[in-house]
Amino acid sequence: MLLQFSSAQGPEECCIAVEKALACFLQEAKSLHVTIDVLESFPSKHGLKSALLSLDGEHGEQLLQAWCGTVQWQCQSPLRPRHKRKNWFMSVTHFSPIQPIEDSEIEFEFIKAQGAGGQHVNKTDSAVRAKHIATGISVKVQSERSQHANKKLAKALIHWKLSEYQSQQQTDLDKQRHLSHYQIERGNASLTFVGKEFKRLI
Repeated sequence: MLLQFSSAQGPEECCIAVEKALACFLQEAKSLHVTIDVLESFPSKHGLKSALLSLDGEHGEQLLQAWCGTVQWQCQSPLRPRHKRKNWFMSVTHFSPIQPIEDSEIEFEFIKAQGAGGQHVNKTDSAVRAKHIATGISVKVQSERSQHANKKLAKALIHWKLSEYQSQQQTDLDKQRHLSHYQIERGNASLTFVGKEFKRLI
């Protein structure tokens, strides 16, 4: 499970809220025995612009559901004491992770080669069809005479296609993450904290 904390392009006070919220989140995760890895974070002058986390543990889903949405911080600005605004917002967004691809997930089928290729082309099951079970992506290779050579080539080809597939997944994930920095529902907070001590309201 991936979770992104974001200031949603807000002012520096929102970045302070991200840093404070992340500290609270990590403490809560520890109490629930949920393993958290901070995959990347982008600091601001006084806090964090965003942070991307991975969650692992029995209560990970519970923690995720409790935090996802808009987080509100009600506090006089610690940076601009005369500023009229006292409500600062940040977002917590869940993303589906990209699954790693293992060689064992490739299924091989050996078939007779078809088409032009001389007198040996249809006499042995030298052609190879490779299929990645999870995604359904498949390739067929019959360019080599031996089954072993075709299998090796098919394996390389399926991995190349799968890397393209993963790259597209990564692009889609990056687009989602980028968009989440601009989408925040203010005024409908799922969690609210108050004061400089960042006390959570029940």
